[in-house]
Amino acid sequence: MASMLYGHLPQVIGVVGAGQMGSGIAQVCATKGLDVLINDRSQDLLDRSMQSIRKSLQRLTHKGQLSKQNADEALGRIRTDTSLDGLRHADFCIEAVVENEDIKRGIFQHLDKVTSVHTILASNTSSISITKLGAATSKPHRVIGMHFMNPVPIMKLVELAKGQHTSQQTFEACKGLAEFLGKEVATSQDRPGFLVNRVLIPMINEAFFCLMEVSSNTGRAALRQSSMAYAS
Repeated sequence: MASMLYGHLPQVIGVVGAGQMGSGIAQVCATKGLDVLINDRSQDLLDRSMQSIRKSLQRLTHKGQLSKQNADEALGRIRTDTSLDGLRHADFCIEAVVENEDIKRGIFQHLDKVTSVHTILASNTSSISITKLGAATSKPHRVIGMHFMNPVPIMKLVELAKGQHTSQQTFEACKGLAEFLGKEVATSQDRPGFLVNRVLIPMINEAFFCLMEVSSNTGRAALRQSSMAYAS
């Protein structure tokens, strides 16, 4: 695919953060045949991540959506490391840690030092400025927002956000990877909340206002029914 990383798929995907999002991203990448290295601060967190991925793959196998052979092969493609230095050979890194700008900037600074000048650094942030994260590196043109939806193996949407200095080449490579993973891509400007949260957060706030305004059990029941209808 021409829009892939400089004309080809990345050989090693680095995922920083072994929580629910990072584990889901790693699983999807490995299932598609890519080698993955998951990083987190402790081996215990990494072990939990691998257990979560193993259970998720087993569920897919039991549902007939993935063969046992493919599930075993996907697990075999995933490695773990407690040091960010272990990502020095990754040519595409996806940060998926807690939504804290200082922590993310620190990670991007470290990745900038240990990865290749050609490595793309993507953040799974849903609200933090990509331009600010890029400013923590010496290659802001290689920094981009790549916001997966939860749960990653099921939800199709990926939200891409270009920072002020993100290059078109970086955007096309990231878009190509997302499409290779079977995702549908939405493009956002580098604005607070990007697209999804700019719609979602006001809707949630309005729901709470409605809940505050109704006084009867009937009214509350109506709100519950309307939310269930929307979710379906």
